[in-house]
Formats: sequence, structure tokens, C-alpha cells
Amino acid sequence: MPDSTTRLRVGSHDLSVSTELARSMSRDWDPSPLPADARVPARAVTPIRRARLSARFPGERLVVPAGELNVRSNDCDHRFRPHSAYAWLTGLTGEDQPGHVLVLEPHGAHDHEAVLYIRPRSPRVGQAERPADAFYRDRRHGEFWVGRRPDLAEAERLTGIRCADLAELGEHLPPGREPSTDPELAAALSELRLIKDDWETAQLQLAVDHTTAGFEDVVRALPRALAHPRGERWVEGVFGMRARAEGNGTGYETIAASGAHACVLHWTRNDGALDPNALLLLDAGVETDTLYTADITRTLPLSGRFTPLQRQVYELVLAAQEAGIAALRPGARFRDFHAAAMRVIAEGLTEWGVLKDAEGDLHRRYTLCSSGHMLGLDVHDCARARAAAYLDGVLEEGQVLTVEPGLYLQPDDLTLPAELRGIGVRIEDDLVVTAGGARLLSAALPRTPDAVEEWMGALLEGR
Repeated sequence: MPDSTTRLRVGSHDLSVSTELARSMSRDWDPSPLPADARVPARAVTPIRRARLSARFPGERLVVPAGELNVRSNDCDHRFRPHSAYAWLTGLTGEDQPGHVLVLEPHGAHDHEAVLYIRPRSPRVGQAERPADAFYRDRRHGEFWVGRRPDLAEAERLTGIRCADLAELGEHLPPGREPSTDPELAAALSELRLIKDDWETAQLQLAVDHTTAGFEDVVRALPRALAHPRGERWVEGVFGMRARAEGNGTGYETIAASGAHACVLHWTRNDGALDPNALLLLDAGVETDTLYTADITRTLPLSGRFTPLQRQVYELVLAAQEAGIAALRPGARFRDFHAAAMRVIAEGLTEWGVLKDAEGDLHRRYTLCSSGHMLGLDVHDCARARAAAYLDGVLEEGQVLTVEPGLYLQPDDLTLPAELRGIGVRIEDDLVVTAGGARLLSAALPRTPDAVEEWMGALLEGR
């Protein structure tokens, strides 16, 4: 007699496969190889990256998983994105990577051999390791369900890495150093990414260019967004369309914050209406197909024109950002640009009479967070690096980072004049440190209030 668990189990939505159907599905398929010259875009630079990691851990096995699928709800998974360290070392960035593992096997005293363990293309003819019907019956990995994967030979050509069947690893990762359990390896993988090579900087510029186009899309769409009861969601959707059309998607959850919502640092509910008399804080970034993301914020007057008070707040934040950007140069301490921006903020709040003087840290009540971070494969890139190499370290040529001071004047803050309450402004740009200072990757998006107004006007008029 079946137990209660068996009686209540619904089972698969799919019908059983008859012998005739199984026989039909096992024959008459035309070969469909990948183009012989197909390569992952980063193939030329990944060997150098693996060699740099190898030099840090001579004689030790290093295990870098792509990650696993995560359930969103019931039998639906979140869209897969491989771990950034895995993508950086292999150049593989697609949704077909769950469960895959890069192993750097010690090869002599000072070298490693890279072996990439992957789930190869579902066979159309039975194999010992994989059933012949997986290509049409496996909902998670079958080719007819989620798309084609390369076979082992194709994967080797794509990546330049020796590939083996994931089934050879069995159910458990091989013993070795692995980033999720080894802080030293995790730190090394972050620190090696602190300085971007020319290829990476070009990918970040591409992400910024697509993001610029997304911001233009949003401004053009503002009339319809203003008319919608959840205009913030309209803004989010318009930007998201550009992100998916041009790249992998957004690099992080878009912040589309109107009015007092802009005082919530990570406002991603985006369920509010747009007030034409208020500001819109839009913090968004396109992630390229190679997984490099932009991270840009603009605060826009929804009427197309700043009020005198909005302009006053905006200009203080802009002056703080200019001071932060001016502090960027090789050899400067990472925290210097934040300190420079905060000095301007504190002095401005003192001039307004909000603070008694600019000393101390009471200005943080109105600005709170740091003024920037490293940028790359992750929006907050290299986050596992040791403080001495990053937060307490010095800037070096080739690093890419954001400068993003803000003022968040809470709607219920009784220390503020009533007319200032509920205004939130952040201005964020992406920069690469150069020999002489820093280059603005996001220069195509205007920053001064006059330029913002002119830019918005031209877009809204269809120019």
C-alpha cells in the first residue's frame, strides 16, 4: 500500500515515453557542430590570468567551481550566471555552465595544468555516462529544454583548456583549495583582478556605452512613465530592455527612485509613481555578455528643469564628486577620494546651517555610505581582497572604480529645514586610473545641471 508521501506526489508534467517514441528520438539527427573557429572572447588573455594564479600557489591543487543553479520557486531556477572568478579564468560566461569546475592540477614544482570539467553536449546515442534521452527529457540540462552545449572537443577549442566530462569528478569536488572555503584563495582571486588589462577596460567601456544608451531610453520614455501609477517600474523596465538587448542584462538590480525614495540607498522596489515636481535617482548598469558591468547614477528633474532648491543640492553633490575625481591618481590612497568628497559635503552643509562646523563625522547623517568602489566583473568588484591591497591600499594605473557621493535628506529628519526634506541626489561615474590621474569612461552622460537639462530637452523633443 503506498504511503501518504507517495499518494500526494504529483510527479512530472511530462507524459511517459513509449518505446516507439524513444526509438524515433534516437535516430535521424543531422550533425550540427559549432563553427570550427568559434572562440570565447577572452581566450587570448585567460592563460596569463591562470599563470598569475598558479604562481601564487605552487604545488597546490586549486578548484574553482562555476556554481550551481538556485531554485527561484518550486521547479523554476534563477537564470544562471557563473562565478566571477571562474569566468575570469576560463572566459566562459554563459548560462550553460552550472556545475562546471575548473581544476588547476599541480604540474611540476612551479606550474599547473588547467582541466575544465564540464557537462558535455547531450548525446543523441546512448553512452555509459549519460542516457541517450537526456537531450529531450532532462528539464534542467537537456538540449531541447535549455539549449545546446559544446561537446568536449568544441569546449577545448573555445577555451584553449583541456576539457573532461564532469561525470569523472563524481558527486564531490576533488580535494584542494576552493574559494568558498579558503579565504586566502578567495583573496588572491580578488586581488589579481584589481588591475584591469586593456581587454577588460574595453569591455567596461562597452558596458558604459550601452548604459548611456539605456539612460537615453529612459529620458525618452519619461512622458509614459509619468502617466503610469508605478512609473518607477516603467523606468526599470525600459532600462532593462536595453540591458537585455545589448548585453547579458543588468549588472545589479536597478534603482529607480523618485522623490523621497531616493533617500533609500538601495531602493529596488521601484513601485512608486513619478512626481513631475520631484527628482528621479536612476542607478543602473548594463552587464555585457562577457559579464563586465557599468555602474552609473544620474539624478534627473522629472519636469526637465531643476528647481532652485534641487539645483542647490545637486551642485553640492557635483562639487563633492569633482573633488573626489581630482583625488584619483596612482599612489593616492584608495580612501583619499572619499575623504575629499566628504570635505566638500561637510563644508556645504555647514554653509547651509545644517551643521555647526565641518569637523567630525556628523555629516554622515546626510550621506552615510562610501563614495565609490572597484568595478569589473562584479559591481562591487574584488570584494574579497585583503584590506591592505584594496581599502587601505593605494591606487594603481589600470584600476577601474566608481566615484559616487550623494546627499540623502530623509523626509522625517527634523534637523533639516522642511524644504530640504525628502531630496536625494547621487551622481556616479566610472573611471579608469591612468598615469596622470583618471579617465572618465562615462563622459558621454552629462553631469552639470545645465548640461543635464539641455540633454533631457533634446531627447524629449526627439533631437
